[in-house]
Amino acid sequence: MKTHYVIPIFIPESACPFRCTYCNQYNITEKATSPKPDEVASFFTGYLQTIPYQNPEVVVKVAFFGGNFTGLPISEQEAYLKVVQPFIDDKKVHSIQLSTRPDYISEPILMLLKNYRVSLVELGAQSLDPEVLKYTRRGHTVQDVIKSAQMIRQHGFELGLQMMIGLPGDTLEKSIATAQKIVELGAQYTRIYPTLVIQDTDLEKEFRDGLYQPLSLEEAVEWCAQIVPIFEQNNIQILRLGLHPSEGLIHHETLIAGPFHVSFKELVLTALWKDRLLQISQNNDTDTFEVEVPKTEINYAIGYASRNKIWLEKKYDKVVFKQI
Repeated sequence: MKTHYVIPIFIPESACPFRCTYCNQYNITEKATSPKPDEVASFFTGYLQTIPYQNPEVVVKVAFFGGNFTGLPISEQEAYLKVVQPFIDDKKVHSIQLSTRPDYISEPILMLLKNYRVSLVELGAQSLDPEVLKYTRRGHTVQDVIKSAQMIRQHGFELGLQMMIGLPGDTLEKSIATAQKIVELGAQYTRIYPTLVIQDTDLEKEFRDGLYQPLSLEEAVEWCAQIVPIFEQNNIQILRLGLHPSEGLIHHETLIAGPFHVSFKELVLTALWKDRLLQISQNNDTDTFEVEVPKTEINYAIGYASRNKIWLEKKYDKVVFKQI
């Protein structure tokens, strides 16, 4: 099995035409400025010293995150992409991936990305509900997402579609519909982010004015527990579940409100496993509960802080998780 490494380059809010109601990339990533193209090569060199890139079973990608990459001036896009090319030529890096807005995709842009060996394009769809897009002031339409997703696939790129839950105007039903639409559009990858109220955003003002209420942690976990199986059943890889725990978020310096948890993914998978264990237990009339669990899932089956095991031990004299 291949081991994948991603070298991340954060370009916070670069080329974004305006700021969405929930967004402050500087506070989320704690990066006030974007690295210059000539600074990126030395970062790659240092990063590669920490991973076994010479191993044929290792796949290394460079990823440009945090802004609207294809909205940058063409010369700037090329400057960043050119820096990566020698590393691909030397087989230290395999390809490039990037994230961008759905309304900044065009035929010339895709030809440029193909020329510089970009393999995966992720679109920040966030929602595929017209009202939610309007309330969050995304500045693009559902049709923009559909059109760009189709173009990306037609040009032979891998497609990622990111979504957020709990945005202004969102409901569980709307988020489920967004997930189903992501499947229909042929995405191979997704990311699921619960909406947080971040300092110095329009959403913070709406929250303080009583116009917006974020999901509770329990609600966010419950929503994701219903959304994750939609992607799993359609072989869509979830690249991230929950926002990356930057120092500002961990210490609540920039987090005003919302369902943030450093182990959000584990909480969701714990909930999913609890549902499975509940179904198994309904057919078990003995004093012992024994279940076989794949090695990669054992921690989630036992649960965050052993929640599932403790829950089962209240019903059974003996609980055994067998790793297979």
